[in-house]
Amino acid sequence: WSYEYSDFPNMEFDAYMSPQEELTSFNPRVLEVDNRTPIPTNTLTQIMVTSEDVLHSWTIPSIGMKADATPGRLNQLTFSISRPGVFYGQCSEICGTNHSFMPISIESMTINEFFEW
Repeated sequence: WSYEYSDFPNMEFDAYMSPQEELTSFNPRVLEVDNRTPIPTNTLTQIMVTSEDVLHSWTIPSIGMKADATPGRLNQLTFSISRPGVFYGQCSEICGTNHSFMPISIESMTINEFFEW
C-alpha cells in the first residue's frame, strides 16, 4: 500500500509486509508491515482510497473500517479512533497472485506523538 498525508508536504511512504526473519514474538506474521501508518487518536481522520490496477479493499476489521479501492475512482472513509494501539488488517478483495501479501497496519497515537513522528 502507498500512503500520503495531503495536509503535510512531502509526507508519503509505502508499507510492505515485514519479512518473517525481522519479526519479534509480538508481531503477527503476514500482518506486520515495515512502515506502520500513524493516525492521531480522538481526531476526525479522512482516508481516500483508489487503485491503479484492479479492485482492492482496504480493511481493518477490529475497528470496523472497510473501503473499496476501485481503479479510476476515489472512495473515502471518515473515522476517529478513541484509544492508542496498533490495528491490523489486509486487502479483503481477492485481487490477484499477491493478494495475500497486502497487510495493513495502523498505529493510533496521541496528537503530540503524531506531530513528533
